[in-house]
Amino acid sequence: MSILIVDDEAHNLELLEALLRDEGYSEVKTALSAAKAIAVVEKSNQASAPIQLILMDITMPKINGIEACRMIKSKDYGKAIPIIMVTGETDLDFFQAAFAAGAMDYVTKPIRKIELLTRMSSALALKREMDQRRQREEELRIRNENLERALQEIKVLRGFIPICAVCKNVRNIEGMWQQMEAYFQEHSEVKFSHGICDPCFRKRYPEAAKDLGKD
Repeated sequence: MSILIVDDEAHNLELLEALLRDEGYSEVKTALSAAKAIAVVEKSNQASAPIQLILMDITMPKINGIEACRMIKSKDYGKAIPIIMVTGETDLDFFQAAFAAGAMDYVTKPIRKIELLTRMSSALALKREMDQRRQREEELRIRNENLERALQEIKVLRGFIPICAVCKNVRNIEGMWQQMEAYFQEHSEVKFSHGICDPCFRKRYPEAAKDLGKD
């Protein structure tokens, strides 16, 4: 499980990284700027090892954490990544802006270990549930596409079918006459096996029918 910590102060990164590693989070990445964080998220997605959670500082130069959150969430690969804002700010406007940008939660500095781990656990549990839901939806979409494809391949006969009263050939939609077997095979899933009924057998082969006791 890969977690990204974003903060423009190196000692904050070191403290958080050490805390997470002590708790068993071995895949921890760090970024000293929002621009670097965005690059790390994009690169990890391209490497098929996406970031699972981001701890994002709000107050950073050039691109702040709220704008970085908005930029990450604007990408398809970023929509599913939970972002927890880590900040010393207490103004509600910051939190409202962060949530509007797509943040899932926040913790305030100085970091309280239990609070951070609890909020991380909740965010990761929700992500797992959402990932499973998306997987089920994708499986359902594929099944529906396969079903739709199968239904399109099934040919159903409807309406009146012109059949010659003498030779029993069928007139198709092009106005051409063709054998009944060929017509039905083209327009349905029907397959034919041929035999001869008793009345026809007696009529066509009277001597054989007599010998076989079918007369």
